[in-house]
Amino acid sequence: MNDIALDKVARAGAFTLEEATIDDLHRAICAGAITCVAVVEHYIKRARAFNGPSSMLVTPDGKPVPKATGTVRAGAPLNFPTQTLKVSELLPDLDKYKGPPLEYGRMEATASDPSVQQQFGMIVGVPNAGQVNALATLNIRGERSVTCKGEFDKHPSLGPLPKGAPPQCEYFRHLPDALETAAALDAKYGRKPDLDALPMYGVVFSFKDPFDTIDMRSTGGGDAAYDMDFPARDHVLVDQLRKKGAIIFAKAVNTEYNGRAGDPGGRNKPDKVLASTLGYQRATWGGNPSNPYDTTRAASLGSSSGSALSVSTNMVMASLGEETRASCRGPSNHNAVALILPHKAMIGFDGGAIGADIYCDRSGIHARSLVDCAKILDALKDPEQGYYDPRDVYTTVPRSSVLSTPYVSHLREPGATLKGLRLGVIRESMAIPPGSKTEEPIVTAAAREIKEVLGGKLGATLVQSSHRFALNDPAMETMKVDFRVALARLIPVFMPDILFRLGNDGQPLFKEFAAAIAPTEFFPGKTFGSGTMAPMDYLVGLAEGRIEPPVNLDLGTVQHQQLANTFRFHISQYLERRAGDWKAKGFTETLANWAELNKRSKFWGDDQRAAFKNWEETGDPRNPLDGRQGVNERIMLRELLRRVDMMVILENKLDALVRLHTPWPPGLIGHPHQYDIPSNLAPESLSGPNAGLTEMLVPAGYVTTVYDPVFALSADGKKYVSKATHTPKQIPAPGLPFSLVFRCEPGKEDIQLRVASAYEAASRRRIPPPAFGPLPMG
Repeated sequence: MNDIALDKVARAGAFTLEEATIDDLHRAICAGAITCVAVVEHYIKRARAFNGPSSMLVTPDGKPVPKATGTVRAGAPLNFPTQTLKVSELLPDLDKYKGPPLEYGRMEATASDPSVQQQFGMIVGVPNAGQVNALATLNIRGERSVTCKGEFDKHPSLGPLPKGAPPQCEYFRHLPDALETAAALDAKYGRKPDLDALPMYGVVFSFKDPFDTIDMRSTGGGDAAYDMDFPARDHVLVDQLRKKGAIIFAKAVNTEYNGRAGDPGGRNKPDKVLASTLGYQRATWGGNPSNPYDTTRAASLGSSSGSALSVSTNMVMASLGEETRASCRGPSNHNAVALILPHKAMIGFDGGAIGADIYCDRSGIHARSLVDCAKILDALKDPEQGYYDPRDVYTTVPRSSVLSTPYVSHLREPGATLKGLRLGVIRESMAIPPGSKTEEPIVTAAAREIKEVLGGKLGATLVQSSHRFALNDPAMETMKVDFRVALARLIPVFMPDILFRLGNDGQPLFKEFAAAIAPTEFFPGKTFGSGTMAPMDYLVGLAEGRIEPPVNLDLGTVQHQQLANTFRFHISQYLERRAGDWKAKGFTETLANWAELNKRSKFWGDDQRAAFKNWEETGDPRNPLDGRQGVNERIMLRELLRRVDMMVILENKLDALVRLHTPWPPGLIGHPHQYDIPSNLAPESLSGPNAGLTEMLVPAGYVTTVYDPVFALSADGKKYVSKATHTPKQIPAPGLPFSLVFRCEPGKEDIQLRVASAYEAASRRRIPPPAFGPLPMG
C-alpha cells in the first residue's frame, strides 16, 4: 500500500479489530491506526468480557451451591455459577435407575493450585451465558503460570522476588508477556515493520494447550501439579511463529489430553459414572467451553474447541489446534471458522506436545478466512528445515508431498470460477439413517449449497458417490467407481481383517460374508459361517466384482480401530523429554513419569482417573485383545483409505473431493450422544484423519431447526441411552453453523486451495456470533 493510501486509512480512524484479517491488521499498523500494544489490550478486554465459565453443575436437589472462585484470567478471578440443575430434570425415571452411582456436579479445589476451584462431575450449559470459556491461560504477567503466579512473576525491573518464590521463577520472569512483546515490536518497528521477514507481525495467536509454550502453563489441559507448569522449550511451530513476529497470547481450553485418550482396560474401575459426556470438550484445569451460537451446546465435536472458539468470538486472530479424530474439523465446523489441516507429517505435532495417538495426531490452523490460514501455513515453514521437525518422527516423509510454491499463491479471488474442474461429492457424509430426523436440516442445506454454489455459481462438474441412506441427485453425474466399490477392490489386498470383525453383540459385522463362508473358528471361542466358500475365495470374488459387497461395507463401518497403546508410550516420552529439557537448563522436574503424573493430578470425571491408572499399568504395546493390533490397524487403515480416495479420484477423473463435515448439530452439553454413538461423531468423517490427508474447511451456512436426542432409561435400568425425537426445536438466527470439507491427495493442495478459496469467496457464509459482537476500541 502506498503512503497516500496509508494516510487515508489513518485519517479514517475506523479500524475495527473484530473480524479483521492479517492484511487488514498490517494496513492499520502501517497507517498508524493501531499499535501492537493496542491490539493485545483489546483482546484482553474481550477476554475479560466474554471468557468466563458457561456451564453449571447437575446436582441431586438442584439447590444453589456456595460462591466459588477460580484462577485469575484477564486480571480477575473466575466466578462460577451458583445455580444448578436438578438431575431429575435431565434424567427421566431416576427412581428406577439401577446402574452404578452417578457422579453429580460439585465444586472442588484443583490439584495444581488448591487455593482455586473448578467444576467436577456432571454439568450442563447455561442458556444465554454471555460467556464461552475459550481460553484457559492468558500470557499476562502474574497469571500465565501457577508455579510462578502473582508476585512470583513480577517484572525484573521491580526488584527481587518475594521470599518463598521457587528458584525457577527468577528464570521465568525474564520472559516477556504478550503486552511486553507487543511493546517491544512497537518500539523496534513502529509503522514500518518488515512484513517480508515478519509475515505474522502483530498477529495474536492462541494455541491448544498441548502445544508447549515457554511463557505459559502447558499441561495438555490436565490438572497436574508440575514443579514447573511451563516447559523449557517451545513447540517447533510456536517457535516459528515467534520468529515471524507473532504474539503468543493464550492457551486455549481443550478436552484434556486431546480427547481423554480412552481406557486400555485393567483392574481400575471408576467409583462413579457420568450419564453422558456429550459437549464435554473439557479440561480439569480450564473447564468446559460453550458454543457461541447457543451456549447450552457443545463448542465442537472435537478437542480443539477453545482454539476455534477463540477465533470465532474474536478473542484472537488465529489459533493452532491439534486433531486426532475430529479435533480441528469439529471446532471449525461448529464455530464457523476456516481451517487448513495439512496432511499427516507435513507439519509436526508430537515433538514438543502432549499427544493422544501418534499415528493420527496432526496440527491444524484456525482463522476466519482461508487466506489467513494459508499465510500462517507459509509462515510455519523454516527457511532451512522446511516443515521437518527432528522431534516428530512422522515428519520424515518425501518432500514431494509439500508444495514448492507458497500456499497463499494458490488462493482465488471473488469472481473466480471452477469451470473445467470435476469435484467428487461424498454422499456418505449426507446419509440419513431410517427413523432419524436429526440429520435432515443440515443434510438438506448442505446438498443445496453444493449444487447451487459449487456446481451452479462456480461451474464445477459435480460427480456424486452412492450410499444406501443418501439420496442421489438425478441431475448429477454418478461415480462409476465409488467408495464402496473401491473398498471391495482394496480390502482383500490391504486389510482383509476388516471382513472378520464382530459387532458389539458378538455377531459378524458383515453378515453376507459370514453367510457365504464355511464354518471356521477365527477367534478363540467364536465360530461363525454357514456357507461353503473359503474366505480366500470370497476375497477373490469380492476384488474381481463377482461377489456383491456386504450391504454395510462403506466408509463408516471400516473406520473402527482397536485402541492403540501408544498413548502410554507418548506421554512417557513427553514427560521424559520435558524433564530432560529442564535438566539441560539446570533445573529439576520431578513429574517425569506416569506414576508421578497420576499421583499429582485430579480429573473432572472418575472414569478418567481409573483410565489413567490403567494407562500407568499398561506395559505391552501390542494390544493383544482379540488378536487385533491397534498400532497395526492404524497403519493398515491409512494405506487402505489413501488408496480408496485415489482409486475414486483416478477412476472418475476427479480433481478434488467435497463432503459435509457432519450431519449433526452441536449437541446439548451433558445430554445424550446421537443414538448412543459414543463420540457423537459420524464415522464417515473419520476417513480424512485416519488416512492423514489434507483437509480444508469453509463455513457453508446455518440451520435454525434441530432435532435433539433425549435420554431414556435402558430396559434393564442400568444405564441411560439415547432416544430419537421427531420434535423440532427452533434456534434463533443465524442458527447453528455447518461446513463443507475439501480433500485432495498429498501434493495437490494447490488444486484444493483453488477450489476451497473459490467457494469461500463466492459464498461468504460466516456470520460472527451475535452475542459476542464488537467492543469499543481504546
